[in-house]
Amino acid sequence: MRFLKLKEVIEKTELSRSAIYRKMSEGAFPKSVNLGARAVVWVESEVDEWIGCIIKNR
Repeated sequence: MRFLKLKEVIEKTELSRSAIYRKMSEGAFPKSVNLGARAVVWVESEVDEWIGCIIKNR
């Protein structure tokens, strides 16, 4: 399992920071994982699965 930082998620999805957090709050994007006080990451396989669903449903 590999974790992605916010910058990597932005690069991989081409979404803005605010769009990522908005979609998360709507339940339309994988939830982040808090690793500590200032460490927030996403599970890469979950982000990849989300991208796959977007492509499949276009």
